[in-house]
Amino acid sequence: MIEEFIKEMFVNDEEFIEIRRNDLAQQFNCVPSQINYVIATRFKPSQGYYVESKRGGGGHIKIKKVNITKSNYLMHAISSIENKITSQEVDIFISNFLSGGIISEIEAKLLKVATSDNVLIIPQQYKDSLRANIFKNMLINLVED
Repeated sequence: MIEEFIKEMFVNDEEFIEIRRNDLAQQFNCVPSQINYVIATRFKPSQGYYVESKRGGGGHIKIKKVNITKSNYLMHAISSIENKITSQEVDIFISNFLSGGIISEIEAKLLKVATSDNVLIIPQQYKDSLRANIFKNMLINLVED
């Protein structure tokens, strides 16, 4: 109900809306943390939203609709990857890409194989750095012009 209410606030193709967490919680007779949960799970960048949260004063929240393309999604992921990444972290990225329809099953398999510990036959202290470089470069090649 809360999700639908917030989505209905985007009338006339408004670019963004601002809400107060406490006001919304009072309207739905719930605690503010429930509002936080709905926003955190239903208004993610992968779902086409950008959320800014301001503390204090009832917790103002600005929700902006964004047009997420495959290229934008991948570039955001690339910029979030540090100089090192574990195989488990790569698996999480790949899972998120698959669930968001960003990559195909074949692309997922290739990303996974190319970054696996079985392929990176170098001393352990260098694996996560090399894995990050390989993963970023493969993702860059998936970005469409």
